[in-house]
Order: sequence, then C-alpha cells, then structure tokens
Amino acid sequence: MSRVGRQAIAIPAGVSVEIGANTVKVKGPLGELSRDIEKIVSVKIEGNEVVVSRHNDLNESKAKHGLYRQLIANMVEGVSKGFSKSLVINGVGYKLNQSGDKIIMNIGFSHPVEIVPTVGIKLTAKGDKEVVVSGIDKEKVGQFAAKIRDIKKVEPYHAYGIRYIDEVVVKKQGKTSGKK
Repeated sequence: MSRVGRQAIAIPAGVSVEIGANTVKVKGPLGELSRDIEKIVSVKIEGNEVVVSRHNDLNESKAKHGLYRQLIANMVEGVSKGFSKSLVINGVGYKLNQSGDKIIMNIGFSHPVEIVPTVGIKLTAKGDKEVVVSGIDKEKVGQFAAKIRDIKKVEPYHAYGIRYIDEVVVKKQGKTSGKK
C-alpha cells in the first residue's frame, strides 16, 4: 500500500466530513470545502477517522490513493486551522500598503501594482515590506502567493523583488574591473 495513502485522517472536534457518491465535503469553523473523488479510490469514515482505500494495485491507483488521502487531509486542516504564506518585498524604495482588502505595491514599476484577492483568499500587510496570503484552501493560497511572487521575481545581483519569507536567495557576484 501507499505509505501516505494508508494513514488514516483524524477528524478534529468541530469538523464534519460528508461522503457522497463521488464527492467529499468537509465543514469546519473556518468554512466549507468539497472535492470530487475518482472512482479509482473509495473513502469511508471509520469512527473518528477518514480512511482512503484503492480497489486494485495498478500504478495509477497507487498514485491516486496517496493523492486523494493528502487532498482530504489538507481539506480537514484547512477548515480547522487554515493556511497562510508570507511574502517579503526587498528593494530600494519598494513598499506596500493595504487599502481595504487589497494590497497596493510600489515595486519599481512606473505605476503602483494593485492586488485584489480572489474568493476565499485574505491579504494582510505586516508593515510596509511583508504581505500574508491566507485562506482555507491550500491549493488556492499557494497559487495566489505564487502569482504575487511572479509580479517581480528576485533578481540575483541585488536580491530585489518579491520572495517567500523562508526562501533563500543566492546572490551572484557582480562584475569585477580586472585591474590590479
């Protein structure tokens, strides 16, 4: 069996899981998520745990077994705790401001960049250099944070740009004059 797929998912207090014909719905204190599940795997509730099993030992079944188990685990964690990613802007004169639910960034372009959150995403500015993307859907949070990061990727010589707070940027050495 899949190492990831065979682990049961504990259902915390305040979270309910409903299993339909080919959907899984998870409700919790932060919201509600649902996902369609392929027929290649089956999902059951046993006691206070969700168990995902596969019908055969084909490679596709093994891959989907672990995938759907982790997706359901992320749904359970999302509706109970939520997910967040922090991004930092670095550069001379770079700064950001929060205006309502949107973020306005001055990051070296001729115009300010306005970021409006999509449904299920919350943006929070910490100071004038850090923005936190949060929500209950791990996939949406990660995708939206990556979209913000792609606006101005970190350049390798001065490390100016937008990066994740835990991202390590390796700076390149600039030109040398060659004179001695």
